[in-house]
Amino acid sequence: MKKCMSNGIVFNIQRFTVHDGPGIRTEVFLKGCPLACRWCSNPEGIHPRPEPGIYPSRCIGKEVCGLCLQHGAEVIFDDEGKVQRVVQDDAGAWRKCAESCPADAIKVWGEEMSVERVMDIVRADRTYYERSGGGITVSGGEPLVQSGFVKELFERCKAEGIHTCLESSLIAGDDAFEELLPWTDLWIYDLKMMDSERHRRFTGRENEKTLFHARKLAETGREAIVRIPVIPGINDDEENIQATADFITEDLGNRIQCLQLLNYMRLGEEKYRSLNREYPMEGFELDQDLSNKRVSEIASFFRSRGIECVSGKGK
Repeated sequence: MKKCMSNGIVFNIQRFTVHDGPGIRTEVFLKGCPLACRWCSNPEGIHPRPEPGIYPSRCIGKEVCGLCLQHGAEVIFDDEGKVQRVVQDDAGAWRKCAESCPADAIKVWGEEMSVERVMDIVRADRTYYERSGGGITVSGGEPLVQSGFVKELFERCKAEGIHTCLESSLIAGDDAFEELLPWTDLWIYDLKMMDSERHRRFTGRENEKTLFHARKLAETGREAIVRIPVIPGINDDEENIQATADFITEDLGNRIQCLQLLNYMRLGEEKYRSLNREYPMEGFELDQDLSNKRVSEIASFFRSRGIECVSGKGK
């Protein structure tokens, strides 16, 4: 068997997931994303390298504990002696702070893992995959940022008969996309909004690559699920919904398994604070009942256009 050479930066692995692909799955979350979506609920996946996450409310206090001070890292506390920030250093002292913290107030977001180490975790549940039609899903961040690692991981999975699924924005170079095309059984991707300038304003990047690769998937007959995160006042207007339906029916020939509409929820706020970053949707007023009603209306419209559409991740 070919020796795997790639390592990936992983920030989470969830076992027994049932939402991102068929059956029972193991979901691997990779760091690094070229987008900065205002509603992102996984900010720990944006930066490509490991970084510290700080949870002051868990901190026992500098005077009571102080273990984080024993490794030479620069640790910043508030007036009550609660940890507020740990400065990253090349020697890795900041990591030792996290390892020694008994209260889990300092967390390392991201760990370098080999393909074989990830496969050991994936293989542990292969009985569940076989019984349920499940497998592995790689998400992020944006997994195409680490396409070489994903390719080796998926090659190994396919050699062992494990179903592969990639959850992606499709915003990547053509080489990364083409590299994974033969090894991915199911693609799950977002069509956040159709107007490229609006897409850039709310995500940081234009959408031409997403649309190009979506067309490519349809042309090659690859299985795909399309998702729209429905954000009130940002992409739930008639113009965008109409344009999305036109793209799916005309450009893609409606060659998708289904369209999933995802309600916006205020997730990830604590993670933003842990990373010392401002939550981009701070102050955004959400009427959940109105939002749910609008999602139902949009779903009905897509169905009227002949597009199989569901609300939420379940099919």
